[in-house]
Amino acid sequence: MDFAVTEEFRQLHSRIRDFVKNTLDPLSLQVEKEEKIPEEIVADIRKLGLFGMPVPKEYGGLGLTTVEEMLVYEELTKTNACYRSRIGTSNGIGSMGIVYDGTEEQKRRYLPRIASGEWTTAFALTEPDAGSDAANIRTAAVLDGDHWVLNGNKVFITNADAAQLFTTIVLTDETKRASGGVTAFIVEKGTPGFSVGAADLKMGLKGSHTHELVFKDCRVPTENVIGGMERVGQGFRTAMKVLDKGRLSMGACSLGASQKVLQLCAERIRRKTAAGTPKDDLQADQFALADMATQIYAARQMLYHTAWLRDQGKNVSQQASMVKLFCTEMASRIADMAMDIFEEDGCLTENQVEMFLRDVRLYRIYEGTSEIQRIIISRELLK
Repeated sequence: MDFAVTEEFRQLHSRIRDFVKNTLDPLSLQVEKEEKIPEEIVADIRKLGLFGMPVPKEYGGLGLTTVEEMLVYEELTKTNACYRSRIGTSNGIGSMGIVYDGTEEQKRRYLPRIASGEWTTAFALTEPDAGSDAANIRTAAVLDGDHWVLNGNKVFITNADAAQLFTTIVLTDETKRASGGVTAFIVEKGTPGFSVGAADLKMGLKGSHTHELVFKDCRVPTENVIGGMERVGQGFRTAMKVLDKGRLSMGACSLGASQKVLQLCAERIRRKTAAGTPKDDLQADQFALADMATQIYAARQMLYHTAWLRDQGKNVSQQASMVKLFCTEMASRIADMAMDIFEEDGCLTENQVEMFLRDVRLYRIYEGTSEIQRIIISRELLK
């Protein structure tokens, strides 16, 4: 395995590391309190080109490999995770359906706008009765001349308030469902019959807003079927390809957050020692620190090995679920251990520890719950 990256990427990664340390992290608690990312920060993110990381260079993007992209997400989540959520959702599940399966006309029409950050994207799959079970969606579309008419609701849709484009997964044949009855559509903001509901009040990721989407006789032109009319019924496959990479992203997010929590805990222990607490009295905290570091090391190997395999063109569906399961569960354990190390101070909102505890808990739900990952892994094992 060769995880080597280009010198061009090394320079970009260095700029991102400085940006996180000097700009994003100092505003972390402000974003948490105000529940929004300042527009000037979004503008800075655009200047770095981060909205076009996986978009091929021919369409105005950076054309990063999976390994390179995960390195960026890992760095971005060493602070408030909402920054990565704004970037990563648009970069990843929101636009990758077009990159993977879109027609050439769709790619040329949309990808340059996405890569420049002019357009933000969202991924509309989750429904009130179909969270991780993508095959059980009810939002449906019926063909009417040169348009599809969509009716239904999507929920917990990240970036919905900021997005101009929604990759929307819809049922087009009740009798087939996942076996050829699900289709992926491009729905643009402002399409008649399409509306965005009020923001959800979440326990974590407060600066990253999720909303309900409502489709009421929403007319979408046939040219907006991702991949064209010949790909009607292939939307489930598109969604699964998108989610495979999204699950690696959740692994990278968990890894970045865990490293930041480890750093905060190490600093806490050093301060206690400097204040006169004997090291022997901190042995339990030191053991916890060692356990954190060991789990992070294992998670790193899993994530980047799988990302590398994906870059070699391998099918990594099972491994992506393993990464997502292990890394997100690990992040929750580490955040919980950190609360013990910080004691009562960990409960204070002026510290980042309690924010990380709430944020990483949501990682175990996003892109498929831990239970869904176990189903995917075991299904592959029992084939």
